[in-house]
Amino acid sequence: MRFSKLRLTGFKSFVDPTDLLIADGLTGVVGPNGCGKSNLLEALRWVMGENRPTAMRGGGMEDVIFAGAATRPARNFAEVSISIDNSDRLAPPGFNDHDTLDIVRRITRDVGSAYKAAGKDVRARDVQMLFADASTGAHSPALVRQGQISELINAKPKARRRVLEEAAGISGLYQRRHEAELKLNAASTNLARVDDVLEQLANQLAQLARQAKQAARYREIGAELRRSEGLLLYRRWRESDDARAEAEEALRHRATEAAQAEAQVAATFKAREAADADLPPMREEDAIAAALVQRLTVERDRLSDQEAQAAETVSALTARLAQLDHDMAREGELNRDAGDTIARLEGEAAKLISAAEGHDDRLAEARAAAEAATAVLEAREADLAQATEDAARLAARHQSAQRLVTDSRTTGQKAEQAAEAAITAMTASEADLNTAKSDFATATAALEAANALAARAEQTLQDAEDARAEVQAREADARARSSEVSGELSALRAEAAALAKLVARDTAEGGQILDDLTVTPGYEKALGAALADDLRAPRVAADGPSGWIEISDYAAPAQLPAGALRLSDYVQGPALLARRLAQIGVVDAETAALAQADLGPGQRFVSLEGDLWRWDGYRAWAEDAPSTAALRLEQLNRLEDLKQAIERAQAEADGAAHAHLTLKARLDDLSQADASARQARQEADRQVADASRKASRAEADTTLATGKLESLRLAERRHTEEALAARQALAHAETALSDLGDLDVARSLVADLRTTVEAARITMMSRRSAQDELRRSGEARTRRAAAIEKELTSWRNRLETAQTRGAELEARKARTEAELSEAKTAPGRIAQERIKLVQSLGSAESRKSAAADTLSKGESALRDARDAE
Repeated sequence: MRFSKLRLTGFKSFVDPTDLLIADGLTGVVGPNGCGKSNLLEALRWVMGENRPTAMRGGGMEDVIFAGAATRPARNFAEVSISIDNSDRLAPPGFNDHDTLDIVRRITRDVGSAYKAAGKDVRARDVQMLFADASTGAHSPALVRQGQISELINAKPKARRRVLEEAAGISGLYQRRHEAELKLNAASTNLARVDDVLEQLANQLAQLARQAKQAARYREIGAELRRSEGLLLYRRWRESDDARAEAEEALRHRATEAAQAEAQVAATFKAREAADADLPPMREEDAIAAALVQRLTVERDRLSDQEAQAAETVSALTARLAQLDHDMAREGELNRDAGDTIARLEGEAAKLISAAEGHDDRLAEARAAAEAATAVLEAREADLAQATEDAARLAARHQSAQRLVTDSRTTGQKAEQAAEAAITAMTASEADLNTAKSDFATATAALEAANALAARAEQTLQDAEDARAEVQAREADARARSSEVSGELSALRAEAAALAKLVARDTAEGGQILDDLTVTPGYEKALGAALADDLRAPRVAADGPSGWIEISDYAAPAQLPAGALRLSDYVQGPALLARRLAQIGVVDAETAALAQADLGPGQRFVSLEGDLWRWDGYRAWAEDAPSTAALRLEQLNRLEDLKQAIERAQAEADGAAHAHLTLKARLDDLSQADASARQARQEADRQVADASRKASRAEADTTLATGKLESLRLAERRHTEEALAARQALAHAETALSDLGDLDVARSLVADLRTTVEAARITMMSRRSAQDELRRSGEARTRRAAAIEKELTSWRNRLETAQTRGAELEARKARTEAELSEAKTAPGRIAQERIKLVQSLGSAESRKSAAADTLSKGESALRDARDAE
């Protein structure tokens, strides 16, 4: 199958119609990540029938439709078309009318996919089978996606089998075989289901019969139940009427008793009102006495709280006086410490002032000495730098001249050695060149022989492949024929088994005359219409149950009207049916209508369709009275035909299987021959490759040896010239080295000047250190004097604050002593008030007790009155 063009419209990122032309040879698509290269492969798989959204990298199949962008609206459909070159007319019969076959798949939002092939609407299955017959499709291993190579390498044999089947071109046959097996399994399932339905219908008939009996019994019981319910309701009504009369008599007695009770209620009501009127003054007196007791109790508790509070106040004031005495002692100690500290700081400040006298003069002298030492050091360092520069320049000249002498001598030696080595290598290269030329001639002859062997192996392989392809095609046809015949045989066996079950189920237990008859095919409905259910009756003895008996002394039967065929000529069975069958004629409908009046007693006409005309004027059409006997006769005939067809199909299946096995064995032999030829060709190819590699290697060795020999000759001349130039340069370098001055004298002068500079530097550093020491000591005295002044100010302020704090403590102590003397008089006053309160509380409690007793008596009298009421 050759693809020529792929057209995409609205598919993923291809919003505009886009054509991908697939020319002969290799067609590639190159672009950066995200440009849509993978969408082309997905479009190819999609148009070939891919139905898994995950294979399209989406959550649903509608995700392949362009979803819109910032500048482009979304599309409502997507369409992919692929053009297939059918110039060889290899497409299936339904698609083989044109040189180019166009397969189109279109998906619309909320509608689904639709396929077209050659301009006609087709099913997705048709498209998938079209590509499967061509050994490709949406799941073909030929469509290599990312990661599939590693999957094939790590795949199990069962997964690799699909790749080999597709390469062999039989994947479409396997799919058709799978569909045929599914259809056969479905047919078998349906036949089994028919048996289940028949059994279910028989069970339903039996159940309906039982339900009919139950319904009749239900109607009888319902009528009896309604009569019994009427009698029960009448009896209940009589009992209720008697109970009503008794209740009216009891009501009259109860009304008399109620009038007497109302008179007693009036008397007790007056007694309860009198007791209720005496109770409020008692309650008021009790409430007044209780309130007085409560107020005195609260007052007593308040005096207890005041007494405890007075004791706490005395304790707090005593502790405060002790704390004030402690604070006054601490303030006096702090004042003495502040005076001592101020005196010490004033003495230290006086010492610092005396030490600072003459500091500026000493600092100026130290600075002048340091500057003079710095000037001397700079002069010595300038002399040292000049001498060092001159010595370094002279040393560099000596080193350069010495290096030039050494390099010239080394270069000359190396050039002479290289020239000698080049001469030796030239001799070896000439020998290698001769050897390479000999090897090249030998390899060329071996290559020609290997090419001839490969040509013969290729011809042998081609012949083997042609023979194997022919036998393989015949073997595939034989296998398909064997599978087809096996399928037909299975279908015939299944149908025969189902008919056998139906016939066995309909067979009566005591036997029936129907099972002893053999009817010519086509006359089953005629016999069923003529005898109907009489065929279900069994053969019996003269004194047996209902059924057919043999009578030998029959009178001669009457002749049928002219033009009628006797049914007995087409039915073979027991002799006891001969008289009945002889009186049945087989005619068409038109003849029966005209000749029905000519029928004698007991005679009848039937048609092949199952119509019936009797001598007494009765007529029945086949569609109005279908005969189960006719159906059973047809089943018996069909079962017999199936048995014969099974025997023929079995013989044909055995022959097809034998032919398939013979061709398969021949194919195996040819496959082995093909494998041997292929191995021979691989061996010949290997020999050609080895000979070619050896010839190429020999030719390369010859070229390398020639180039190496030429390079060595050039190197020998170059090294000879370099050795001559090195000897001349060595002579010039030795002359220049002897003309330079003495380097040791210059280095001794630099060492003397360096010693002088070190001495001057030590002198300068000592004088600068003395200057820095004087400066640091002056700065330290200045900082300490400022700190002392700050501390003196702080201590003087603290002394003034301590004096003010002492005066405040004296005043607070006087106020606290006055409060303490006043607080000590409070407990005596509270004790006198407590004595008076206790006396008043005793009188109030006596009053409350008397009021409570009076109230209790009044409430008891009220309760007695209410109980009586």
